[in-house]
Amino acid sequence: MDRLAPAFSAFLGAACADGSDRKVDWVLLDNFHASMADVASEHKVPCILNMPYSSATTEDFGIPDPSVLPMFRPFVETFKRCKVIAARSSFELEPESLPLMTKILGKPVIPVGLLPPAPAGGNTQRDDSAALSWLDEQPSKSVVYVAFGSEYPMTVKQLHEIARGLELAGTRFLWALKRPSVAHPDEDLLPPGFEERTRGRGSVVTGWVPQTSILGHGAVAAFMMHCGWGSTIEALQYGHPLVMMPVLVDHLSTARVMEQRKVGVKVRKEKSDEAFLGDNIATAIRAVMCEEESKRIFVANAKRMQEIVADDECHKRYIDEFVQSLRTYKN
Repeated sequence: MDRLAPAFSAFLGAACADGSDRKVDWVLLDNFHASMADVASEHKVPCILNMPYSSATTEDFGIPDPSVLPMFRPFVETFKRCKVIAARSSFELEPESLPLMTKILGKPVIPVGLLPPAPAGGNTQRDDSAALSWLDEQPSKSVVYVAFGSEYPMTVKQLHEIARGLELAGTRFLWALKRPSVAHPDEDLLPPGFEERTRGRGSVVTGWVPQTSILGHGAVAAFMMHCGWGSTIEALQYGHPLVMMPVLVDHLSTARVMEQRKVGVKVRKEKSDEAFLGDNIATAIRAVMCEEESKRIFVANAKRMQEIVADDECHKRYIDEFVQSLRTYKN
């Protein structure tokens, strides 16, 4: 990103020049763009830090200490240089943790709403998606969708345990499988015979999949995932209960809140093992998909969350209030 600094500086210089009709009032930054914040400061343009995590993450962990967690040093440096924090959250979804953010961070925090993606429908990828074609053949609300985002620290051992859990659970599943970066190019990602043994009730798809269209499909009943904030919002947008396998910092906080809200089940992780074990994965899937009493509770609570996430008028108000707040802080 540092290599973009000269071009960004030239752009801001022209935009901030006397007589320019492209005046820049704010620069909105992602987590790791401290060099861009330095450029903006040189041109006297204030910065906003886009906080893409749940407010619960801030409540649980505050501002990371880069001396303990060096990977967060760019985030901390960017945070220091920003005047305002934009939080992808809402008081309706996070009534306990969102009000705490300003005190914890020591800077104004403005919620921008949940920013759910546009509802699935009319997807031009539709005819080319093997995943959606397979879902078309499944009964309504019968499939658990399995995906773990782009940053999940997946291992081949964990993939094998997931496969074992899906096989033991006995439910229908659609698995969007991504090859882990630690896997050898010739290494088999699935246990021998797994796809043959689950043929007819399971589908493993590699490569890109249209996730929002999958979540919006009538055959999908639940989402087994890592609890990244974006994927959690997408799941709740369609009222799906969760089977949660959190590992990273923000995933743990989001999973904590979703478990407290009884929106799903966090897979139990044995202290003696680095991976979530297949037996525990199967138990969690059955609780969400098969056991009627727990399933009813999880579905009902996920539907309550859906009412919040799918409220477009509410999110528009947050955006309007965000813009008005920026005018206030600018002045």
